Amino acid sequence: MNVFEQPWSLLTAAVVVLLILLMARRVFPHKKYWWQWFLPAFFTVAAFGLDLLVQTDLERINAVINTGVKAVEEENPDAIEAIISDNYSDSYHRTKESLTRHCRVRLSQPLVEKNIKRIVAIEISGPRATAIFTVRIVFDKRSYVYQSFKRIMLTKMKLDLLKEQNKGWLISRAELLEIDGQPTKWQNIR
Repeated sequence: MNVFEQPWSLLTAAVVVLLILLMARRVFPHKKYWWQWFLPAFFTVAAFGLDLLVQTDLERINAVINTGVKAVEEENPDAIEAIISDNYSDSYHRTKESLTRHCRVRLSQPLVEKNIKRIVAIEISGPRATAIFTVRIVFDKRSYVYQSFKRIMLTKMKLDLLKEQNKGWLISRAELLEIDGQPTKWQNIR
């Protein structure tokens, strides 16, 4: 378990240290020192401090995914462009410019009211990562999709991410896997 991803390991250690301290102070009453109370406090502060100060690769990847999902919800193609790698390519968009152009066209009109994301899996292997997640899209009442098809849609996406120097994690490929449980591809949603 990585102590940088969650504070619970060090908080558990703080409780154990506190219990040992209380027992030791009862067994050895002549060894009571005021500074001993700082040990469990140190572990508690360290737990939350490490969790807040150190951002792991998993947390950075989640932040990239959250940024993308929020950018679609807010109809902000510039935010999407910022998290896309210059080497981007997928089965429909051959370049980053092609994807951003597509985003600008699709997000120029009201489209999404709300996105609800759920991460299915993230695999990190060195400077590469793969994330599979679902997004429940609630369409804006003024959007073409809402008026022509349906209000809510469940999509499943696969992202390939690349850790680039001085830029952090960026999306190098995004593939649409499913819409409402049915296998699909980018070409099917023109």
